[in-house]
This record gives sequence, structure tokens and C-alpha cells, in this order.
Amino acid sequence: MEKLLNDKKAKEMPKVGDIVKGKVLSAGKNEVYVDLEGLTGGLVRGRELVDESGEFSKLKPGDEVVATVIDLENEKGLLELSFKSAGHQRAWQILNDIKDKKKVIEVKVKEANKGGLMVSFGQSLGFLPVSQLSKEHYPRVEGGNKNKILEKLKLLVDKKIKVKIIDVDEKEEKIIFSEKEVYSEDKKEQLAKYKVGDKVECTVTALVDFGVFVEFGEGLEGLIHISELAWQRISHPKDLFKVGDKIKAQIIGIDGERVTLSAKKLVEDPWKKAAEKYKVGDIVKGKVLKIDKFGVFVELDKDIHGLAHISELSDKKIGKPEEVVQVGKSYNFKILSLEPENHRLGLSMKAIDEK
Repeated sequence: MEKLLNDKKAKEMPKVGDIVKGKVLSAGKNEVYVDLEGLTGGLVRGRELVDESGEFSKLKPGDEVVATVIDLENEKGLLELSFKSAGHQRAWQILNDIKDKKKVIEVKVKEANKGGLMVSFGQSLGFLPVSQLSKEHYPRVEGGNKNKILEKLKLLVDKKIKVKIIDVDEKEEKIIFSEKEVYSEDKKEQLAKYKVGDKVECTVTALVDFGVFVEFGEGLEGLIHISELAWQRISHPKDLFKVGDKIKAQIIGIDGERVTLSAKKLVEDPWKKAAEKYKVGDIVKGKVLKIDKFGVFVELDKDIHGLAHISELSDKKIGKPEEVVQVGKSYNFKILSLEPENHRLGLSMKAIDEK
């Protein structure tokens, strides 16, 4: 009875839309003939040969294949089959499997745009955002100029990169890759050796307007924000460092593979002794470091900087600070206020002449 039932099941003809399995009888450039388990024959031809999964791109007689039925009988009396439809489903199954198992795969960069890279995996095309690039390929550009970022990204076209899949959406036909996730996995064990508060020897690898990137340990990377570089106010990290400089820093944050550090925490806060050196009412000489629309930043010494508001530069009404002072020149100022705990010191030029 079981044999009869199996024979009956075997003789049931597939319907349009069914996915069937078979063996290749012959494979040409434009046509592939398939034997469907001795039940009937099938033909795959033309654009239906395009296999998105890439599994059936180089077929030979005897290979097992999976195809979708698109017509029950063509002009040759055979089932009309498609690798394209079945391959599409199989391709997305493979992509989801790679994502779920967090496999590392290799993709090829096809083109670059300001947001990232278009990359290919088999017949599938996906996106690798700039934010998901590893430290090796991340385009560090001073000022974040998008045109310069694009120039650096274009250098990666035609190169192969190891990545993980972090998002797959078949409905939207969207695949998002991450190179950073591969780096994260490789460095997770090394990073586990460190904790917040640890002091490390670093090498400056890049300068950007918001801070410096440094390397420490065995290829680990971190960022020292501009506010953590020094106690005094600085306009740009290049005022203090250059690429290749060796510096000491303290780890102040670890979030996944993102590490933030501080250089100034390893140096005593000079503002703690500011009250010993300066007092409200003192007349001091200071050099103008920077001019802003609301006033000027003044260097009293290499550690202590103060601010003179535009209203304190002259007893006359002025439109801009440049009418009274120039960057790089030194002037006499009177200390109006001193708040060491807040790193603030208020200065005035006009108060010098006031009784």
C-alpha cells in the first residue's frame, strides 16, 4: 500500500509556481534541460537562467538543481522552468542564514557614494555605510568635507572586504553590510583586558576637528575628544598634536568596541592653583588667542585662559572686537571674576581706566 501511495504521489504533476528538484541532462549557454526525477522533462532558458543565489551559474550534467515551474507545457512539450524565481528565494534564504549565524563573508566594492559603498555578494547587491567601515578604511577627513570623503571611498572600488550582514529585508530588497562588526569580533577578546580608568600608551593615528584618533594595545582604536585633550581651550587638535605622536591617556569609556580616552586627566588641573596666582581686581597682561563675535579669548599663561566680553573691551560702543584688539597681540586686562571650579575667568579692558 505504501509503495502504491508513493507511486501515486510521484506521478502527480507539479503546478505553476511549484518549486521542483531535478538533475541536469544537458547544460548549454542559453538552455538547460532538466530531468524531474523521471516524471517529466523541463527546460530553463533565456533570462530565466539568471540565478540570483549563484548556485547554478556553472552547471554540468548530473548536477542537482531547484527551479520554479512557470508553464506546464511549452512548444517542446516540456515544463517551462525558472532558476531566476527559485534562485531569488534561495538567495534571500542564504543571506538570512549568513546574518543569523553571524558569518564573515567577502564582498567586492562596486561603487562609492557620499554615504558609503555599494558592494556585491554573489549576484546580490547591498550597501556598506561609512559608519560601518573598519578603522583601516574609515575616511578620516578634517572638517568632515563630503567631497574629500567621497574621494577616499572611491579608492576602495574593486577591492574585496570582509564583512558581516547586519540587516536583510527581502521585501525592500535591502542588504546592509558591516566591516566594523568583523573588527569588533576580532578585538572583543583584546578589549576585555581593559577597563575604565586604565592608563595606556597611545599613538596618534588621525586628527579631526572634534578630537584625535589613537591606537593602543594590539591594534585597538580609541578617540580622545577635543574637550579631553587639555585643560585649556584649544581651537583644533593640531595645535597640540600631529599624527605619529606618542601620548599617554586614560580610558574613560568603553561601549562595545568604541573606546573614549582622556589625555588631560593624567595632568593636574591647573585651575586648582588659579586662585593662588590670580585674584579679582588684578591687572594682568594677556595675549589674544581667538576673536569671536561676542568677545575674545585671552591667554594669561599656557594653562589659564580667560574671556573678555565685547562689552568689556571699550567704554565706547563697538561693532566687533577687531576694532579694539588683534589676534596674537598682548594687552592689559583687569580680572572681573574668577571661578576655578568652573574653569572660568572674566576679563575687562575698559575697567582698567574706571575708578
